[in-house]
Amino acid sequence: MAQYTAEILWQRGEQDFLGNRYSRKHLLRFDGGVEVPGSSSPHVVPLPMSDAAAVDPEEAFVASLSSCHMLWFLSIAAKHKFCVDRYVDAAVGTMAKNAEGRMAMTVVTLRPEVTFCGERQPTREELAHLHHTAHEACFIANSVKSELRCEPVYVGAQA
Repeated sequence: MAQYTAEILWQRGEQDFLGNRYSRKHLLRFDGGVEVPGSSSPHVVPLPMSDAAAVDPEEAFVASLSSCHMLWFLSIAAKHKFCVDRYVDAAVGTMAKNAEGRMAMTVVTLRPEVTFCGERQPTREELAHLHHTAHEACFIANSVKSELRCEPVYVGAQA
């Protein structure tokens, strides 16, 4: 069993907390020392009480799913002797009411576009299998109730 930590720091300062006029900006600290500015989403809490430039929990959720899928995909592709040059994913999460009537991230769609090099290029079927296997292995995908879709962009043979 492994444990993962993150520290979240928010301070009121001189802000009007009881009047609901306080910034939702905060700091996310990770165990490796990285600090990332965080905030509520401007879709949830209007500006200026949110910071659009900071990472919000919804974006972090989508990024976490995308990152986990990518890491598994790269590992599986290497085991199958497919050389990956580039991996980019324009992942999108949709916030809507779930079956219980509560707001939730109901669908996350990954759209990975992978560029391969070398003589060994995956077919469409092999690419779909690599993504399916990565999805099945992804710890984060296995931890959530949201529907997670993977719609890979097939780029075909690369020179």
